[in-house]
Amino acid sequence: MQPIVSAAMQFPTIVFTFLLALLALYWLLVLVRIAPLELFERDSLRDDHMASTLVSLGFAGVPATLALTFLVLIAGALSLAAELFVLRWLSLGMLRVPVGVLVVWLAFALASPMSAMICHSLHRGLHRYQPFTRRCLLGATVIVSEREGDEAAMAIIDNEPNSHVRLHCKEGDCPQEGERRVLVKYLAEEGAYRSVTEQTYMDTRVRLNKLRLRHKHHDEGYST
Repeated sequence: MQPIVSAAMQFPTIVFTFLLALLALYWLLVLVRIAPLELFERDSLRDDHMASTLVSLGFAGVPATLALTFLVLIAGALSLAAELFVLRWLSLGMLRVPVGVLVVWLAFALASPMSAMICHSLHRGLHRYQPFTRRCLLGATVIVSEREGDEAAMAIIDNEPNSHVRLHCKEGDCPQEGERRVLVKYLAEEGAYRSVTEQTYMDTRVRLNKLRLRHKHHDEGYST
């Protein structure tokens, strides 16, 4: 036990120890209903906030805080393993800082797909509860099941036939039966979602990534 505690206090693992302590405090506040479950969620994916970033990494359908918990937990376990089996046996000296930064980056990179897989496996169970069927569904893919006139439509979450959501009909873009769409905005006053076709969503993501890359190259050219 002592080697594990000692390793948890060494850089870079101490970064994850600190983050996990914060997350533990947060979930305690959630349990006593002081902190909201949807802490990082917004009503729309339009802005480049944390929840939007997590959706792009494959964490759609679960609260950002839950995704972050699994991400930090798995990355922390990988960092701890690296400390116990590799770093503690090396005489790194001042090299521990750059090596530690590399370990943090690799831990998050390896933990991201594993965390996304766990979150996806939890979808069906989580969506039975009301707190997990609001803003955290943004970015989820749904299949339109029926129209409700010209103002709304009903849809089921992809691969979850018992999870139904209500879609808002926007003029000129009303969901059609059988169509695959992605939830992009939550309308709290209606308890419904605005959505776009799956292809439109994918095209928009590609275009935004290209714009960000172009902007980054422009900034780098300006700075030189």
